[in-house]
Amino acid sequence: MPTSQSACDTELPPRLLKRWPIGAPAGAPTPVAERPGRRCWRVDTADGAYLLTGYTGVDRRAVLFQHAVTTELDAAGLPVLAPVPARGGRTLVTSAGTAYALHPWVAGRRRGGLELTFVQCERLGELLGALHAELDRLTPPVQQSMLVPTPRAADAIDAVDRMLDALPGDGTDFDALTARRLHERRELLAEFADHQPPEIEVCTVGHLHGAFHAGNLRYGGSGNVTAVLGWDALTTGPVAGEVVRAAASLFASDDEPGLDLDRVRAFVRGHRAAFPLDAGQIQSAVHRVWWERLCDVAPLRQRYLGDDRPGDRAPAGPAGLVTWWSAHLERTLDLFAAPYTDISDEAPAYG
Repeated sequence: MPTSQSACDTELPPRLLKRWPIGAPAGAPTPVAERPGRRCWRVDTADGAYLLTGYTGVDRRAVLFQHAVTTELDAAGLPVLAPVPARGGRTLVTSAGTAYALHPWVAGRRRGGLELTFVQCERLGELLGALHAELDRLTPPVQQSMLVPTPRAADAIDAVDRMLDALPGDGTDFDALTARRLHERRELLAEFADHQPPEIEVCTVGHLHGAFHAGNLRYGGSGNVTAVLGWDALTTGPVAGEVVRAAASLFASDDEPGLDLDRVRAFVRGHRAAFPLDAGQIQSAVHRVWWERLCDVAPLRQRYLGDDRPGDRAPAGPAGLVTWWSAHLERTLDLFAAPYTDISDEAPAYG
């Protein structure tokens, strides 16, 4: 991520790094990222490299809870990077009015979900299931009957209409493409307006990673995940929802819109092995995630109208995914849930 000038010009307190039991820095820390409420630097030392994060306006309780969880996950042998305790034992230290945390620098590389073999997809699903199982063991219970707000098709249609009104009547070819995409979404919203999922469902809920997608995964040379990042998104909600959102993000194709359902099936099968749910919960989650994407017109605003405000949103996926998913809704309901039915191990996803 490009670093803004303000981050580059920010000087760290001179004795800050001495508060951690690490080697002497080999040169000045290098700014690597800036996001709302935080700045990050790479710190190189003789002992290795670290990521230093500075928080402004931090919710200390939320950050410390995140640190406690990731420390336990790391201790359980999962590929999660625990914060480095300072000399006094704290994982969040304050200097000159800013809170700081230090983590080991992440090794490994990014890989798209479609680069993974079926076996690797299954292992990745099993890793997410292991994280869910360990989070369930470590964290307090979450209320079982959870009210999950459901977006309204009428609100999405209204937003599309306002975007169409904002387009010039005699614009460029790109404006014409934008109008066509917006009209396509409006037609889908009108066609499926009576498919809205319920707001209250009986399902397994708990603490979730919150952003389990390719951008937050790092892989080693053997193809195994070396680090799961993005724990600032730690949240609560239906577990099946995170499984479906992760699969939809990881296995969507850019070249031909749609989901690689063989890889999806392998991923869900791996999750089932570590944290079993049931077919009904998975199908309800598929219904809800599809509906949320159908009603979410922000990706259209970003892609076609130049609204560059993604914030902390997960990757929206290819532009044609909603259209494909709407046309194959029944098929995806069945295929996501297939690992919970009697299917042969000879199926293509497991070959």
